[in-house]
Amino acid sequence: MRKLTAVKSGLLALLAISAGCTRQVSFKSDIFPIFQDRCMVCHAPGAPGCLVSGFSLATYDSLMKGTKYGAMIVPGSSLDSNLMRLVKHEADPSIAMPRSQTPGKPSGWLQPEQINLISTWINQGAKNN
Repeated sequence: MRKLTAVKSGLLALLAISAGCTRQVSFKSDIFPIFQDRCMVCHAPGAPGCLVSGFSLATYDSLMKGTKYGAMIVPGSSLDSNLMRLVKHEADPSIAMPRSQTPGKPSGWLQPEQINLISTWINQGAKNN
């Protein structure tokens, strides 16, 4: 019984140490530039994706507002955030993001490190920092 408690304590300590190694991800410096570069062509006010879904990435507030169907970000939980399902292509392929801007050619999907950065930012509370 004591051995099990020691193992649990060790695992909790390891988790705490590893969590402390993750730097604070900034919306302004880290996340917004990804959106500007990879998503705004469709999700800026007046752009096709924004017109269809109501989802604008123009500002932090519009991002957090989500789509006309509901929230895209659940602060503190990338697993519950619809945005992550879309950029990781875990949803219906017809709504995988970002979409190709050239019919018949694949889109420039987000790189794994960009997806991980967005996920970390969400897990850190999706702060407007």
